[in-house]
Amino acid sequence: MELPVVDFSSWYTPQDESARQRVAQELVDACQRVGFVRIINHSIPETTLDETFGWVKKLFALPEEEKMKAPHPEGWELHRGYSWPGLEKVMQLTNPNDDERKKLREVPDVKEVYDIGSENDKGQPNQWLPESTIPEFRAFMTSFYNDCDRVGKDILRALAVGLDLEDVDYLAGKHSGDSNQLRLLHYLAVPAEDLEEERVMRCAAHSDWSSITLLFQDDCGGLEVEDISRLGTFVPALPVKNSIIMNVGDLLMRWSNDRLRSTTHRVGLPEFSDRFEGPTRMTRERFSIPYFMSPDDDTLIECIPSCTGEGEPAKYEPITRWDYHKMRMATMY
Repeated sequence: MELPVVDFSSWYTPQDESARQRVAQELVDACQRVGFVRIINHSIPETTLDETFGWVKKLFALPEEEKMKAPHPEGWELHRGYSWPGLEKVMQLTNPNDDERKKLREVPDVKEVYDIGSENDKGQPNQWLPESTIPEFRAFMTSFYNDCDRVGKDILRALAVGLDLEDVDYLAGKHSGDSNQLRLLHYLAVPAEDLEEERVMRCAAHSDWSSITLLFQDDCGGLEVEDISRLGTFVPALPVKNSIIMNVGDLLMRWSNDRLRSTTHRVGLPEFSDRFEGPTRMTRERFSIPYFMSPDDDTLIECIPSCTGEGEPAKYEPITRWDYHKMRMATMY
């Protein structure tokens, strides 16, 4: 299975409506068939992406005591700041009992994370490192957060067109940007055998909770997407410089009445010949940057008008974005 590729350049030519329609249809088709799509020729410059990865590497190279100056708040309700290796455990179960949660945590995720949200989100305030620790980091990441929000809204508008919605802003208008989340991820170098024997994991199979996710990854590789024609089989989603891997999240799947797929994915061993280093077969460290687009907290997620009709009733009860978010967050910490 190859990820579908959508060249997004034509979306930025409003005078050519047929070209924009073609981009929208290609995007929706990919989200129906696979749930993942590689977007090329988007509007974030290569120089910006290179600089962003430079900041991510600089962040995670800081001593532990410096990173702990912006720790993830205790508990599961707030999702901001620095999460040290072993704190977070990604799992697909919803509302697991204590025994299930304990068993899953016996296999830790070997990654560290720094989470950033909107500066307007008073419910989940950002946990910034002191300016003296990493000067200009806050200013740059705030700007990059806004760049991603802009591109994400373009994608939501294209999806609205592809879903035959009369209002091109039907989806984008429910995403002010205040509920989005920027994750900076560092997967640690570990012995390959530990991953192969599942003594540790990088990131277990899961679906995303958001409307859509935009993913930027380095050249290491390791992202794997479930082949929906062969459930349980995962195939590599190879990195391509400057592309965005976009995938449908659970909220958009509910919104679209399952017309668009929220596909399970995971992070495993890198794919390339240089994936191991030295006689102990240490895996390469990996850096990636997902950006989760979510509607505002009080948005009611109910079936999109064009995705229901006679003989096709709504499959899900309406739920607010925040209620769904709380349900999933409680499983991770």
